[in-house]
Amino acid sequence: MTSVICALALGLTGAGSAQAQVDLSTLDDKMAGPSTQVLVLGTVHLSAMPKDFDRRSLQPVIDRLVEFHPQIITIEQISGEQCDTAERHPAIYGEQGLAPYCRKPDAAKKATGLDVPAAMAQVHKTLKTWPAAPTPAQRRHLAALFMAANDDVSALVQWLQLPSAERRAGDGLDATLVAALEKSTRANSESELIAAAVAARLGLQRVYAADDHTGDNVDVADGAAFGKAIQQAWDAAAAPMRPIRERQDALIKAGDMLGLYRYINSPAVMRANIDSDFAAALRDRSPEHYGQMYVAGWETRNLRMVANIRAAARERPGTRVLSIVGVSHKPWFDDLLGRMQGLRIVDAQEVLK
Repeated sequence: MTSVICALALGLTGAGSAQAQVDLSTLDDKMAGPSTQVLVLGTVHLSAMPKDFDRRSLQPVIDRLVEFHPQIITIEQISGEQCDTAERHPAIYGEQGLAPYCRKPDAAKKATGLDVPAAMAQVHKTLKTWPAAPTPAQRRHLAALFMAANDDVSALVQWLQLPSAERRAGDGLDATLVAALEKSTRANSESELIAAAVAARLGLQRVYAADDHTGDNVDVADGAAFGKAIQQAWDAAAAPMRPIRERQDALIKAGDMLGLYRYINSPAVMRANIDSDFAAALRDRSPEHYGQMYVAGWETRNLRMVANIRAAARERPGTRVLSIVGVSHKPWFDDLLGRMQGLRIVDAQEVLK
C-alpha cells in the first residue's frame, strides 16, 4: 500500500501515463555568476579546397574570430585519449581502432619516451605551472609533449608562437617532429589554418579536441545495403542543394572566404543542408530502418561532442568559447549547448559581419 501511495504522489501511476516535464529553460535566470559565451563556427572542410586555394583568403575570417577573443577553442578532431582508448578495445572498435581519424604517435613516443597516457599527464602538469612569459625551450618542450599526447594542433599552437629562429629541434623535438610541425603549417585544414592561427594570435596555449566517434559506429549486418539506402535518400533530396553548392563554389573561386562563411552559417542554408541529409535519411523506407540508425549515430556523436565542449569550459565559467566544426553539426551544437545552464550562444552572423 505504501508503495502505491508513493507512486501516486510522484505521478507514476503507470508506464503509459503522461508525466509532467520539468522546464529547465529558466533555471539559470538568477544565476549569480557570468554566462559562458559560445560561438559555434560552421565550416567547410578545407582539406577539400581546390589545389589553387589561397590560404591568405582566410585572413578576414581569422580577424573576426580574433576580435571575438575566445579563451577556449575546440576543434573537430579526436583526442589522443580517445584514440588511445579505442586502440585498447579492439573488440569494440576493431583491430585498427579509430584509424581513419587517429594518427600513430610513434615518432613522438620515440623522441620523448612517453606513451599517450604519460604524455597527457605531463601536459597537464606542465600547464598547471605554465609561466606568463615562457621561454622558447619551454614552448618546444610543450610542443613535444602535445605531439606525444597525440594532440598535434596544440603542438602547432606552441610552434606558431616561437620566433622563426627558434623553430628548431631540441627540448624533446627531434628532426622528425620538427618536419611534421612544419608540414602542418602548410596543411589545408580548418584546425591548423583557423583554430591554431587564432589561438596563437591570442596567446592561448592549446586547443581542445571535441570530436567523438565512439557512438556512431553503427553495427549493421549488411554495410553495403546500409550505405546504399542512405545514398538513395540523399539522391532523392539533392535538387534543392544544387544552387547552394554552386553559390559556395563561386565564393571559393572568388577567394571570398568571409562571404563563404557568412553564407554557410546562415540559418536558411543550414536548414537546407540538414533537410537534404538527415531529414532525407529519416524518410528512408528500408525494412531495417537504416535511415533512423544513421541519424541516431549522428545525434549520438553530436551529444558526445557537445559534452566535450562543455567539459573544456566547465572550470572556467564566464569564458568565451569558439567551437569550429563542420557546418552540418552547427544546428545540433547551437540547440544542445543553448539548453545548458549558464551558456549563451553567440550569433555567428554577428561575429562575421
